Amino acid sequence: MSLISENTDKRVALPAYDRKGLSHGIVHVGLGNFHRAHQAVYLDDLFAKGLDHDWAITGAGVRAPDARMREALLAQDCLSTVIELSADSRNPRVTGSMIDYLPIEETNGPLIAKMADTATRIVSLTVTEGGYFVDPTTETFDPTHPDIVADGASPDAPRTVFGAIVAALKARRDAGQTPFTVMSCDNLPGNGSVTRDAVTGTARLSDPALADWIAANVAFPNSMVDRITPATGDRERAVAAGFGLNDPVPVTCEPFRQWVLEDSFTQGRPRLEEVGVTFTDHVHDYERMKIRILNGGHAIIAYAGALLGCTLVDEAMAHPLVHGFFRKVEETEVLPQVQPVPEFTATEYLELIVGRFSNPEVKDTLRRLCFDGSNRQPKFIVPVIVEALKADASIDGLALESALWCRYCAGQFEDGSVIEANDPDWTRLVALSEQARTRPAAWLEQRSVYGDLASNARFADTFAKWLTRLWDDGVEVTMDAYVKG
Repeated sequence: MSLISENTDKRVALPAYDRKGLSHGIVHVGLGNFHRAHQAVYLDDLFAKGLDHDWAITGAGVRAPDARMREALLAQDCLSTVIELSADSRNPRVTGSMIDYLPIEETNGPLIAKMADTATRIVSLTVTEGGYFVDPTTETFDPTHPDIVADGASPDAPRTVFGAIVAALKARRDAGQTPFTVMSCDNLPGNGSVTRDAVTGTARLSDPALADWIAANVAFPNSMVDRITPATGDRERAVAAGFGLNDPVPVTCEPFRQWVLEDSFTQGRPRLEEVGVTFTDHVHDYERMKIRILNGGHAIIAYAGALLGCTLVDEAMAHPLVHGFFRKVEETEVLPQVQPVPEFTATEYLELIVGRFSNPEVKDTLRRLCFDGSNRQPKFIVPVIVEALKADASIDGLALESALWCRYCAGQFEDGSVIEANDPDWTRLVALSEQARTRPAAWLEQRSVYGDLASNARFADTFAKWLTRLWDDGVEVTMDAYVKG
């Protein structure tokens, strides 16, 4: 079925270029909503300027469920519906920057072959924060993970994206060809460095000389990416259908987007600065601001809002207690640990985030923000706690945020209704939350999340105070006590 038909609304912006003139330049692994609302949109804008038509995207995946997205996108000629939603407008567009989607195979033969093709100059990734095989205890690549060990033992039939990248880079090296750039677009600190560690660490298990060659010759630029992009459901499909678009996998998103990149590429790059991408040697400053204020802010409102009965992000922001909690923690504990960037001071960025979180049309769910806290907390919350403790600054609100996460993981709301499993490690977390009800330190002994914080008396005592009060007095009374101070 064609995505576009004679019934398509004239307000839908279509690709402003001849797609037949596009040629492949980028393999992108992970065709989720974020990629299609972010990197694919920037390239669509660039192509519309008549620039760099040899940098089109070929999609790829390494998981069996990716085959469903492949089927859906190939059925509509790899076009994607992207609808920007704000309080007073809905702006639909169809992007055409992707031109193919590779077959999904367990040992990644088609993916390896395409990456080994000299036309591929960038391999980009959105494989989620948890997809980089990082040991949460050491915060470094884990070469002992069973999937990585398997790729080390069978480097010609890899099952992970990093094993596939290693196999393709080996083919490029053996043929005397320049390697492609590996560009992570995932939301984790130092994503380029993390990706380099994953690729070279995987290579080292089977071919140490290849690992050294990769480290010396392959570019892994760090980046910071940002756009709020909810999951697709019936509402999003209905919005697309309202514009006459027959798309089973449309993307809705907020109007705001940002992409900050190190200018480090082995075989050139698209002229993305022409469409608003910031190239800088100071990606980490932008990254710290975004991860701590926005991603940390998501965690601050997520568990508090969910436990108080909210279901949507804008609903939580409109709740006086949740909004007051968010404001106080951000202003007194997070912002002091953030440095300005050329575009924003920390305070200005916070005001931008308040507006974005309050957007009533995006319909982002708190359940999505609550998901996978065991992976997100050590990236977005715990580093701020650690720095605040070193500076002898306040950690009162961040300790309450941790206690709210623990209370959420008890698996039931205050009315006794069930909180459905919402973490890959949910069963263990529920049991641990029950232990922490009488011994709060049990929660902080998750070294993969908190590191050594269990032994910090100030944080441990503050956490215990809030968790005990949440159970004794309830969420509303406890949060009111904090907000009123």
